Amino acid sequence: MVLTFSHLLYGLFTLIVILTMVFRKGVVFPTLLGTFIIGCFYTGSIVDGLTTIFRANLVAAQELFNIFLIITFMLALLHALRDLEADRRMVEPFEKMMVNGHVSFFVLVGVTYVISLFFWPTPAVPLICALLVPAAVRSGLPAMTAAVAIALAGQGMALSSDYIVQVAPGLSAASAGVDIATVADKAMILSLVTGGVAILLAYVLLRKGIRKKGDARIEKDLKGLQSSTSSNHKAQTKHVTFWSKTFAVIVPLTLLGVVGFMIYEKLLSGRMSGLEGGDGAAFIGGVAAVLLLIITFAYGRQHALDYISNHITDGFVFAFKAMGPVIPIAGFFFLGSPEFSGSILGVEENAPALLFDLVQSVQDYLPQSAFLAAFSLLIIGIITGLDGSGFSGLPLTGALAATLQNSAIDASTLAAIGQMGAIWTGGGTIVAWSSLIAIAGFCGVSVMELVRKNFIPVICGLIIATVFAIFML
Repeated sequence: MVLTFSHLLYGLFTLIVILTMVFRKGVVFPTLLGTFIIGCFYTGSIVDGLTTIFRANLVAAQELFNIFLIITFMLALLHALRDLEADRRMVEPFEKMMVNGHVSFFVLVGVTYVISLFFWPTPAVPLICALLVPAAVRSGLPAMTAAVAIALAGQGMALSSDYIVQVAPGLSAASAGVDIATVADKAMILSLVTGGVAILLAYVLLRKGIRKKGDARIEKDLKGLQSSTSSNHKAQTKHVTFWSKTFAVIVPLTLLGVVGFMIYEKLLSGRMSGLEGGDGAAFIGGVAAVLLLIITFAYGRQHALDYISNHITDGFVFAFKAMGPVIPIAGFFFLGSPEFSGSILGVEENAPALLFDLVQSVQDYLPQSAFLAAFSLLIIGIITGLDGSGFSGLPLTGALAATLQNSAIDASTLAAIGQMGAIWTGGGTIVAWSSLIAIAGFCGVSVMELVRKNFIPVICGLIIATVFAIFML
């Protein structure tokens, strides 16, 4: 194969993007600039270079818009539940289970994990911290240990698989050119391995600090909790209270029923129903939309049209704030894939494979080792997570997974490994400038100390999960 100047430019800008992530800076600028310059040199026209920028972002938006929709509907549903304060009622029963600090640790892990799977950790954290953290602290769990449990279960284990909303596996699969369901399944397994190791190790390391009820230090921790964790229930009419209690039961049972149905169809029915991968996420999104319609109608029939419009708008705003910067980044790495480069560059035949060709050109000099490929993707994923996002690096890890696969390990496994490294790092467990700040703030603890408590368990979990992937997946 002959490498052209466009190949070298693409490699240069890929290195620039990685270095930018290492220094925790935004990578939208270098990806847009790289797309433009590569488009100019490949086509030989500045005009075509300008259209390349637009096409790259358009292709990325078309591929990823289903992600924006599922985020929108799930967040709109959560906001509708908040109108009725049904979100609070959903978690209140778990307070009674917190009989001591040891039990409280695992109750926090379980509740955070389940809620974060459906609604993402960022909107779920204020709810959990408002109701469950004070109860956990009163039972003897130190505020720092509570913060560790929430971070590892939500920002780590739940977000790294993202099995319900499927934003992360969608980005990884699209960039790797593989089936989303395969990446999602493998990411779920690896997230459970990583999370299981990290959570158990954290508990072992921190269990001696758990107190008995009545310990004087409990009051100090309670005073340190932010005012946002206090329960300020607004006055409710009998009408609203009835629906609040009703939907606090109906919504979680419905969502769990949907997941159970999908598992049955996938594993037990013996037939392919189409509810795998993106279709499964669409099914859940549709269920969320119907629940949203019912809840807004029950909350205020006269104003239902306005309520639902506001909730969907808020959902879209959150989705674009969270995922908007990913579009130009994905566009740049789609440019390196022959599956998308033709549409981006306006080439009908012989679409270039810029990134694939670069890796292929040096692959003959590298040993065909599953260990080398897997740990390379893990390290690159961790590096991309240093920007504090976790998601912005997935187009890169996915694209590299497609190029580094060999006879010993396939692209979907590598994509899932890269996803683990990126999200466990940048999603909010071991970098202080991520959404971990919110958890530390709500729990009234030092974010740097929280990073230190999380670091060893998370790194151990990632290493063990990567070794597991090499031998078992």
